[in-house]
Amino acid sequence: MIEIDKNRCIKCGLCAKDCLTDSIGFDEEGYPLMEHEDRCLKCQHCLMVCPKGALTFNDKNPEDSEPASFNDLLSTIKSRRSIRQYKTEDVSEETIKQLEEMLHYVPTGCNSHALHFSIVTKRETMDIIREKVNKKILKAMSSKILSPLVKKFEYYKEAMEKGEDIVFRNAPHMIVASSPITAPCATIDPIIALSYFELYAQSLGLGTCWCGYAEVCMKLFPELSEILDIPAGYTPQYVMLFGYPAVKYERTPQPEKYEISEIDKINKRNSCFWCKFKRFVTNIIR
Repeated sequence: MIEIDKNRCIKCGLCAKDCLTDSIGFDEEGYPLMEHEDRCLKCQHCLMVCPKGALTFNDKNPEDSEPASFNDLLSTIKSRRSIRQYKTEDVSEETIKQLEEMLHYVPTGCNSHALHFSIVTKRETMDIIREKVNKKILKAMSSKILSPLVKKFEYYKEAMEKGEDIVFRNAPHMIVASSPITAPCATIDPIIALSYFELYAQSLGLGTCWCGYAEVCMKLFPELSEILDIPAGYTPQYVMLFGYPAVKYERTPQPEKYEISEIDKINKRNSCFWCKFKRFVTNIIR
């Protein structure tokens, strides 16, 4: 799945360090190799992070990628990555104010403008939150009632017992987007807002990560909503980590193409009843 150009590889280990699933190890000479192909998410982080372009992933050659750039919106979209390695320093107050000001311009369904954002602005505050969450997850694992709800964390139990921050990735900051349960687009508006936040943050030199683990914890542990001043009647919909990235991606990925249908005329189709019923179920099942 990965091939290494030994004439280029400097054995820096960045590809293995940045691998989310710990799929990459090293051979006897210290060159990277794929140890756990079954774990690989095909995110191409290894291809993108290599400073010398020594790693080829699934026949995707680094020379076929564009240089990573945040000079315009399209380049930003192509170059953005989920960052899971952060510098320890806090983002400047000025930059956080810029992010906050941008949030007032995000669109919402029916122009409800009822979103709420909780932004943890200090790393020391994040440290308190991450310690509380880590303890709560470990406690829930030992509970017969709660253990099924935290089943996805079982793989990381040993690491969490050692104090590793599995949930928040040692990020210095996070933003939680919440919406009132009565909002016309309660689940969609926060995602749109965080998408705007992510792209603007990337343009300011920050790294971000959509954090599903933190989202689960926000739902499971309601006291977190109180800590983050989320108003009563609001549901925390999603969490995004952010901070100064401790890793630099040198090039863009080479994504698999999505299927795109260009509709320039209407083609009449006579679908059977069961075909329509199956499509109806598919449309509403989630």
